[in-house]
Amino acid sequence: MEREFVDFDVVIVGAGPAGLAAAIRLKQLAYQHQQDIRVCILEKGATVGAHILSGAVFEPTALNELIPSWQTLDTPIQTAVLEDEFLLLTEKKSWKLPIPKLLHNKGNYIISLGKLCRFLANEAEKLAVEIFPEFPANEILYNQQDEVIGVATKDIGINKQGEHTNRYQPGIEIRAKYTLFAEGCRGSLTKQLIEKFKLTENSDPQTYGLGIKELWEVDNPRHQPGKVIHTIGWPLDQKTYGGSFIYHLDHQQIAVGFVVGLDYQNPYLNPFEELQKFKTHPKIRSYFENSNRIAYGARALIEGGIQSLPNLAVPGGLIIGDAAGFLNVLKIKGSHTAMKSGMVAAETVFAALSANLPGQTLDYQTNLKKTWLWQELNQVRNIRPAFHYGGRWLGLAYAAIDSFLLKGKVPWTLRNRADYLSLKLAKNCRMPTYPAPDGKLTFDKLSSVYLSNTNHKENQPNFIKLKNPKLALDVNLALYQSPEQYYCPANVYEILKDAHGQAYLQINEQNCLHCKTCDIKDPTQNINWEPPEGGDGPNYSEM
Repeated sequence: MEREFVDFDVVIVGAGPAGLAAAIRLKQLAYQHQQDIRVCILEKGATVGAHILSGAVFEPTALNELIPSWQTLDTPIQTAVLEDEFLLLTEKKSWKLPIPKLLHNKGNYIISLGKLCRFLANEAEKLAVEIFPEFPANEILYNQQDEVIGVATKDIGINKQGEHTNRYQPGIEIRAKYTLFAEGCRGSLTKQLIEKFKLTENSDPQTYGLGIKELWEVDNPRHQPGKVIHTIGWPLDQKTYGGSFIYHLDHQQIAVGFVVGLDYQNPYLNPFEELQKFKTHPKIRSYFENSNRIAYGARALIEGGIQSLPNLAVPGGLIIGDAAGFLNVLKIKGSHTAMKSGMVAAETVFAALSANLPGQTLDYQTNLKKTWLWQELNQVRNIRPAFHYGGRWLGLAYAAIDSFLLKGKVPWTLRNRADYLSLKLAKNCRMPTYPAPDGKLTFDKLSSVYLSNTNHKENQPNFIKLKNPKLALDVNLALYQSPEQYYCPANVYEILKDAHGQAYLQINEQNCLHCKTCDIKDPTQNINWEPPEGGDGPNYSEM
């Protein structure tokens, strides 16, 4: 069955902050110059925002530029930050630390990023942007000159044996003069694009973190809307990068989360359990007493900074937002930078369309370098690698000197290293101790996944694939005790034994939160994550 096709001027893959900002800016420019530009966005989630997860404290810099009147509209940006606290934790105690200038949140807001994306989607649709949820882009389309000419959506109605069922429908080709890849961290098509065009030859390897978040309804006097708390230290050892956030929203809600840098060394480390353990700290647990956990989720973060950015342009295509990696690690924010990257991409593409130059490799990166986004990322470029090489104490010391005294204006750039190279052999490491789930403060993974509203159609091809299944036992289990069963926040990977006592790896795809950690951290780079059928996965209605 031949695929149908639809023509647009621009197709955007992903309805996150970057993709939505790009679409809005394109249509604004089209209206200003009285041009007709057709723009569509493909979103793999069941709705816009369904797969969006972030802390999130939001800096409105880019939104002020994109929609200057946003404060007069019905936005989900309501809870202004009133107080910042930065804590160093030991097992029983806590100390207040001075707050770096870039981590001060005056003028920022505590938000649900998913709700912000739904607001931006509504604004985009007012401008006649066509948004298609439940349409995962699964293939990049090229012409004979290897120019990107759009994407194709995933076929549906194929069973696990690869056979067409009575639901079968082939994917649709969305052809466009320019394609913007806004898939977020570790996007599957972006990964293909980077490999095909060798876009990282002149940059450092990318580095990542895993963020795990819970949303609580609280009923205690310690709830203070507008309060922002960040911590470092316990329960992580001093060589492991990471920390927590506690954000006090309105309506008696607290968002709590824990981020672990994926360059950690101990294969037994379990980021999900680190969050559970963190909540037992005497300083922390009282926030959650007599309260209910109402939502859960997890997502990888892209942390490498400016030195790990790939080349951002190929013929006919641009990489924007966290698909490229614009997170400001020191600020612990990436939404405003993602939006700005999308806006600059829109302006670059609009100029090319106006000059009738389809298929060109655009000078998007040069345009980015003229903006506050590039200056901001350049200023903090050494913070993350300083912790990798120096551990917590030297990393903190460097961050203090760099941010307080030198303002990032140093002649050197510290280099990044791929996260999967950092694991030590299991025989040289110890299993951390974690609290048993009590169902009140600490929980197990499966009851947590239930709160993420995750669902996948069972009779479909595997979307988590092992390039060489033998490596799962011969290397991962034999040398590292299968770290995937620990780092996965959804119990997707289990080592079980058959009737003869032989170990095997079971992959529970139904549980997958689409965090992409396995695609990043696997020590042999043997796991390849692809999008499942449209609409499958978590549904983060509040996150």
